Amino acid sequence: MSQLFDHTDHSLYSNGMTFLRQPMVRDMTNINTDVVVLGLPFDLATSGRPGARLGPDAIRRASVHLAWESRKYPWNFSLWDKLSVSDAGDFTYPVGDPEYFTAQLELAVQQIIQQGKALLGLGGDHFVTLPLLRAHHKVYGQMALVHFDAHTDTYSQGSRYDHGTMFYHAPKEGLISAEHSVQIGIRTEYNQDNHDFDVIDAMQANDLSATQIAQLIKSRVGDLPVYVTFDIDCLDPAFAPGTGTPVCGGLSSDKVLKILRALPGVNIIGMDVVEVSPAYDQSELTAIMAATIAYELLHLWAIKHRP
Repeated sequence: MSQLFDHTDHSLYSNGMTFLRQPMVRDMTNINTDVVVLGLPFDLATSGRPGARLGPDAIRRASVHLAWESRKYPWNFSLWDKLSVSDAGDFTYPVGDPEYFTAQLELAVQQIIQQGKALLGLGGDHFVTLPLLRAHHKVYGQMALVHFDAHTDTYSQGSRYDHGTMFYHAPKEGLISAEHSVQIGIRTEYNQDNHDFDVIDAMQANDLSATQIAQLIKSRVGDLPVYVTFDIDCLDPAFAPGTGTPVCGGLSSDKVLKILRALPGVNIIGMDVVEVSPAYDQSELTAIMAATIAYELLHLWAIKHRP
């Protein structure tokens, strides 16, 4: 009887609920894996259109379309020859309790990375990055931030739980060095007079080559441990409509992937992809792009840590 259910599933439409169809592992104690994927279904800090709490599920479903390749084009190696990935499912919390979510997520992620594992977070609104940074700081100390976004998220007028304030708080808490951090794709207002982050705004990014942008990123972060956070609204809404705060004039999918693929050697120690809101998506465009970005980040991590 069991043989009826043991056939290897190569379809794109069944049993595809984990990221890239990697094993689901809920118990993180002494698990033998290199990277843990953790869904963060949280959007209580959203200021615009809601729905990012459904992002992790959408990204996982879309990732099935990427899982059939044994070697992802155009990388010249198979990711699975270099590292193992486990999907820990979604981080759960009492509904409507951002204080619990923030404190317990920090603790849970700290316990994961203290075991020598890397974390790939799937958001969720962008606020989730702040507790993730706090957890990584306890293990790695001060980090550089590589931040893809339409917004700087350094807005000091926000509340404690606001997806526009994380990178106002993070430098003040000593989590990241703004002087070694860079924000790519910005195209909303910020105060340039007291903004310590280096900014490659969307207009510049669309005019520069991907290689030039990658060189600017590398020179900025140096040898520091690097946390990469990718807000999907960095892309123009033509390429990623499924997000809560879309802003016209962003980067193309092609440009973003070329930038990422030009970053081998950067000491990435943590990463997330956030702000996918599937209710506003069209034909899974946004979710597929988010899954692709996460897949690219895994390749970058593998090149650095599993050469």
